Order: sequence, then C-alpha cells, then structure tokens
Amino acid sequence: MSKIKVALAGVGNTASALVQSPYYYKGKEEAPLGGYKISDVEYVAAFDVNKNKVGKDLSEAIFAEPNITPKFAEVENTGVKVSCGPVLDGVAKHMEHIMKPVRKGCSLEEAVEI
Repeated sequence: MSKIKVALAGVGNTASALVQSPYYYKGKEEAPLGGYKISDVEYVAAFDVNKNKVGKDLSEAIFAEPNITPKFAEVENTGVKVSCGPVLDGVAKHMEHIMKPVRKGCSLEEAVEI
C-alpha cells in the first residue's frame, strides 16, 4: 500500500501531538487499520503564519512557542519546511499579543504552489 500523505494547515498543539505520535509508537506492535499502520503516515507539507515556525523543519516547529504540548517523543528531522500560510480570517484576538504573523501571511496562490 502507498503512504498516507499529510499536509498540515497550522502547526499548533494538535499538530505537535499528531507529528510526535508515529515516533512514540515506533517499534511497538501496531494493528493495521484499513491495511495501514502508523508508520504509513508521511508529512509532506506544513503551513503556519507564526514567525517562530515558518522556515523551520516541522520537527522543530512543533515545539516552537506558543505551543505547549509536552515533548513525548524524539522527532527526527522530517525534511518538511514549514511554509507561510495565508491569513484568510485573521489572527485570533487572544493570540495577537503572543505571536507575530509573518508579513501578514502569504497569498493562497503561494500556498497552492507548494
């Protein structure tokens, strides 16, 4: 079977847990689901608007502030560089003082090219 290719729209706390999970379960017995195993998940792209995350490898960006998900697995370099995502609906008011968006985000066309 082929890999399950995943592109992340936002590299926040949920993404951090999701990316760490295959490494956490690596080497442990896993029952296939629909013929797939956790090791079949492959991250191919990631987008964010946070200046602390854009341009970093996904393995590093998942631990960048303001993320607070605990580190529970050693994540290898993924080779996936976090790209700038479009700020279509703005940044939540409660996050404005915590993170600074990268040049107001990128265009949707730029994101589609990735």
